Amino acid sequence: MTTLVAVIGANALWLLYVWLASSIAASWLSNKKGYGEKAGLATGLVLSALAVLIWLVVPSRPDSDFGRKKAGKASAPPKASPPKAGPPKAGPPKASAPD
Repeated sequence: MTTLVAVIGANALWLLYVWLASSIAASWLSNKKGYGEKAGLATGLVLSALAVLIWLVVPSRPDSDFGRKKAGKASAPPKASPPKAGPPKAGPPKASAPD
């Protein structure tokens, strides 16, 4: 009886690892596709490895990381705004040369 419990325990541990890894992968995919981590985590915890396949098929939102790569916007770095010209900073007075 003891060996049967040990075999079931080892298999249960591997199934637990698969369940957790698929939840992490589904959460990451849903976040990258613009739906947030919670949606992927929920589907990953309920559907296990099937959730990863589902998130691979779900279309990405246009403003997500995957959507920008499809549109070709990911390769261009963001443009830096020009520095704002403000009033000159007051410093110590400069010494004038003697006459």
